[in-house]
Amino acid sequence: MGAGQRRAADQGRAVAELLLSGEADGVGEVLPGAGPEAWTAFDEEVRSIHRRWYGFPRSNRAEVRLCHPDGRVREGALRAPHPPPELLVIRCADWVPAVREQARRRLTEALAADPVPVLHRLTPLVLRLGRRGQGAWALERFGAELRGSGSGSGGGSGVLAGLLDSADLPTRRFAARLAVEAGEYDVRELARRAAEEPDPVTAGQWADSALAAMAADGPDDEAVDRLRGARIPMVRAAGVTALRRAGRASEAARHLTDRSGLVRACARWLVRQDGGDPYARYRELVADPARVSPYAVTGFSECAERADAPLLRALLEHRADAVRAAALGGLRALDGTVDQDRLRALLDDPSPAVAREASLSLCDSAERLPADWLLARITPERPPHTRRAAYRLLHTRGGVAGLRASVELLTDRDPGLRHIAAQRIRSLWSPYRPPGLPFRDLEVGALLDRCTHLFSDYVMNRMRSQLGLPRPRSTTDGY
Repeated sequence: MGAGQRRAADQGRAVAELLLSGEADGVGEVLPGAGPEAWTAFDEEVRSIHRRWYGFPRSNRAEVRLCHPDGRVREGALRAPHPPPELLVIRCADWVPAVREQARRRLTEALAADPVPVLHRLTPLVLRLGRRGQGAWALERFGAELRGSGSGSGGGSGVLAGLLDSADLPTRRFAARLAVEAGEYDVRELARRAAEEPDPVTAGQWADSALAAMAADGPDDEAVDRLRGARIPMVRAAGVTALRRAGRASEAARHLTDRSGLVRACARWLVRQDGGDPYARYRELVADPARVSPYAVTGFSECAERADAPLLRALLEHRADAVRAAALGGLRALDGTVDQDRLRALLDDPSPAVAREASLSLCDSAERLPADWLLARITPERPPHTRRAAYRLLHTRGGVAGLRASVELLTDRDPGLRHIAAQRIRSLWSPYRPPGLPFRDLEVGALLDRCTHLFSDYVMNRMRSQLGLPRPRSTTDGY
């Protein structure tokens, strides 16, 4: 459950307490437009309060009675003139058959009377309840309504059009799947929706449907260009792949330097299919300082060999920070050796990306780096990115130097470094293995004394025992 869903659930529980204490007049005033999590939490909390607080003042409000622990009370509440639609849907998945049947009759009547607002309002909740043991009925019923023919005010595409832009992600995915199944849109509209959809799963549904439409009816240049210009890499890759069927394979070379590895891989495949050599194109770009780009370097690294390492090493002097960082990453991927002194110098590079890549490249030899040299680079006077890069190497190096650095950073002014240091100190503890520190080392004992707040007394005592260190003397010892 995400943070937004947790907040909604907390809201539902709070409303239940307010309603039962008489501080609220009804859920309609405090849960307007609330999401599914708020309503399911409200239902559970009302029932929980009744069970916890035996003798709690009885309430005749329909909202309370619809969530009562007694099934007879819930069934009676369903005969009220206007029960909240959300609670009506929840009762359709009730564990008491009589309650379910009554709720399903009421929901069927509501759908028959005015389906559009009911479907728009309740589909998100129905999708959540569909995972429950008795929740399939409402999901199937809503699916049938949404699959109905026509685009007017009844069920069908008119309702689907409203759900396709829902802020609720499961609802948007559900509506997209139904629209694709129904063949609601032409290929250009499918491509437009794929390109503009921020959710990768939903965008993938639209993109796959657009490709299927072009496979059946022939290519469409506008649809292909829509896909190629999408924000989500999977959709762009679909557009690049579609270039071949559209007779435009020669345009694939433009995507060899895409920011996504998936798109670059599709572009290389299509260039080869068209008789070209992606490696030669990459090498031409990388060898020209005026034309080289970070993603050209990364793409070249993806199809280069170790013999190409000198070309990447030459780029470590490039004026563009991103190019230098990409060259370091490429050399690491190729296992191309870089002089350790050169990497140590790049750890002080003014570019955060370059310093990060240099630290990653030095991780394999972190134990051979001077601890004092690294510790000097985590002092507060250093730039934040240099401190983080040096601390990564100290942590990789481990031992007393790593623990010393972590303990020093527990009180650092940088909240990010404080958080990382605390996490890494906590990671020392395992009931199945020793912490990887020297045995009976007095400095280790002193450092552990400075981070007792990160562990329980039991864990700290176990760690000390594993390391052969005495337990700290308690002020209550001997009493």
